[in-house]
Amino acid sequence: MRMPQPGTFPFPSPPERDDEPLHAELRRTCPVARMPLASGGEAYVVSRYRDVRQVFLDRAFSRAAATRPGVATLRPAPMSPHIMLSMDPPDHTRIRGLVNRAFTPRAVNRLRPRLREIAEQLVDDMVAAGPPVDFVSAFAAPLPALSVSEMLGVPAEDHRQLQGWMDVLMSITAHSRDEMRQASRDMLDYLGAEIERRRREPGDDLLSDLIAARDEGDRLSEAELAHNVYIILIGGYETTASLLANSLFTLDAHPDQRELMRTRPELIPQAVEEILRYVRISQAGLERVAVRDVELGGVTVPAGSTVITLKYSAHRDEELLPEPDRFDITRPEIPHLAFGLGPHHCIGAALARAELTIAYETLLRRLPGLRPALPPEQVEWKAGLITRGPERMPVQW
Repeated sequence: MRMPQPGTFPFPSPPERDDEPLHAELRRTCPVARMPLASGGEAYVVSRYRDVRQVFLDRAFSRAAATRPGVATLRPAPMSPHIMLSMDPPDHTRIRGLVNRAFTPRAVNRLRPRLREIAEQLVDDMVAAGPPVDFVSAFAAPLPALSVSEMLGVPAEDHRQLQGWMDVLMSITAHSRDEMRQASRDMLDYLGAEIERRRREPGDDLLSDLIAARDEGDRLSEAELAHNVYIILIGGYETTASLLANSLFTLDAHPDQRELMRTRPELIPQAVEEILRYVRISQAGLERVAVRDVELGGVTVPAGSTVITLKYSAHRDEELLPEPDRFDITRPEIPHLAFGLGPHHCIGAALARAELTIAYETLLRRLPGLRPALPPEQVEWKAGLITRGPERMPVQW
C-alpha cells in the first residue's frame, strides 16, 4: 500500500511544524505505508502503536541487516556494525551484558549529586547573563553533554569538540557522506586515545569500568569498546538536549501543567514520562530490515525490505490511551516507546530520566517564569538531522 502525497519520507515539512496531522492520516488510511525515501530507495513506514511494538519485539525485523551495503536507510551512510544498536541477539546480548555491568542504576545514582551541581551552575550562569538567553547553548545541550562526558571521564576541555562531531553524525541531509565518515573517524581516533590513556590511568568512571568489564573471561574487543562508547556519547547527548528544548514549547502551551509541576514537584518524575510520550524529538526510529516475509498491520512486508517506525505517531494512537492528543502529567500509566522496547531498549534510560527530572526540578524552582521568547515558527531549527530541535532558542523569565 502506497501513501498519497506528500509521499516522500522524511516528510518535507519545516521542523517547527507539527506532523501529527500527517501521522494521524497514516494511522487511519495506511498504517504500514510503502514510501520512497529522500535518501533513495523505499521503506515501509509504520505508524500505529501495535505495529511499532511488533517491529520492536519480532526478531523477523533485524537491526544487523540494516547495516549491510545497499540497504535503504534514512542516513547517507549506515551505522557501524560494531555498535549494540546495529546487532541482533546473540551478538547484541553478549555486548549488552558486558556494557550493562558498568551502566547500572548505581552508576546513575552516583552521578545524581553531580547532575544537580551542573544544573545549578548552568542556571547561575543564565541568571548572571540575564534574559534573553539561548536555552540550547546555556542549558539544554551542556547538561546532557557534561553529564555523559563526566560519567565516561572525558576531560571537560574536549566537550565542545565532541559535541561538534556528534552534530555531524546525527545528520540526515545536513552533512555529506564524506563529512559523516570523517567525523566518525576523528571521534573514534579520539576515543581510541582516551581508552589507551585510561588503561594506563584507570579512574572511577564508566570508561574505566567498560575497559575492565568481563563475562566468564570474555571482554569487549578494541573495536567494540570504541564504537559503543561512541554510541553512548551520541545517544546520551542529542536526544536529551532536543527534548529539553522542545518541551519548553509544550509547557508554555500548557501553563496549568507547568504550574502543577512547579507547585507539586513530586509529580515531576511522572511528568517526565508524559513529556517523553507527548513531545516529538525525532523523525523516526532506527531502520530495521525484514529477514523473511512478515505480516504487519495487514500488509505483507517482503524479506529484504527496510522498515521504519514512527514512535511519536504511535504515542498519539487512539488505541494506546484515552485522549492521546491531550498533554496530562497526571496520567497514572504511560506505556510510551520513547526508549524503545525489547533487546534494543535504551541502555541510557535511567540516566536520561535522572537528567530530565533534575533539569525540571531546578528550572521550575530557580526560574518559575521561564518561557520561550519567540514562537516556534520564529525560532531557528536544526535542519537535516535525524532529531528535531531548535538550533537556538531565546528564553526569558
